Amino acid sequence: MPPTARKRTRSYDPARTRAAVLAQFDHVRAAVLALTPEQLAQPTRLGAWTVRELAAHITMAVRSVIRGVNAPAPVTRDLTLHQWPTATRRFAADVDHDTREIAEAAADTPEALAALYAQTGRELAAALAGASDERLITTRFGGVRLGDFLVTRTVELTVHTDDLNDAAGLAVPFDRQALAACVRLLADTLATAAPGGAVEVRIPPFAVVQCVEGPRHTRGTPPNVVETDPLTWVRLATGRTEWGAALADARVHAGGERADLSGLLPLLG
Repeated sequence: MPPTARKRTRSYDPARTRAAVLAQFDHVRAAVLALTPEQLAQPTRLGAWTVRELAAHITMAVRSVIRGVNAPAPVTRDLTLHQWPTATRRFAADVDHDTREIAEAAADTPEALAALYAQTGRELAAALAGASDERLITTRFGGVRLGDFLVTRTVELTVHTDDLNDAAGLAVPFDRQALAACVRLLADTLATAAPGGAVEVRIPPFAVVQCVEGPRHTRGTPPNVVETDPLTWVRLATGRTEWGAALADARVHAGGERADLSGLLPLLG
């Protein structure tokens, strides 16, 4: 039997989340250090970004934690965890601009990129060592709990690890806890965007949610079920894979007249 479908009250273990962020960044760092100039120049599926811009962006996503912890705490909490996915779209242009600046100024050679990753890793570990998860930090989204923001970093790191693997032909591993937190947050985002109980979405072994308005399932086999694997779900939720293509390739199994999520995806740009 699948685990009980959850609503948007999911909790994330703070210690595991911290460890997951550090572990996934270390996985990426080891891979980036081995990239050749030719690999760094290869295109990605992220518009005009090359692998070099992608690698620079990953450090930027992590350094936002460092800046937030080292800066004075904001007065107000402006964003909750489940508001973050939709808020990201408002800042896409800023993120692109900042990423290009980092790539040009601090990651223009493999040696400079390696130094940037080494510095980022050291400073991230130091920032997290003495900071409470309840502390508010300043981000481009406003004031956010550190513990919540770290969960969002598992999404950034997981998604962009997959982008890096795709672009450079790598097999950078996914930390299990980072992948789990990423999958769960994106599943909860779907339940937030389309509240209801008509469809059960299963992403074993990490998440089950109910969503979409309509008759609520209470017992037995749900009439509308969507099931997929964790990486396919991440790709669907972030626009890396289209719903129709995933169905055609049997990476998604959808049963029931309401089990079509194409109009709700992607959730994160």
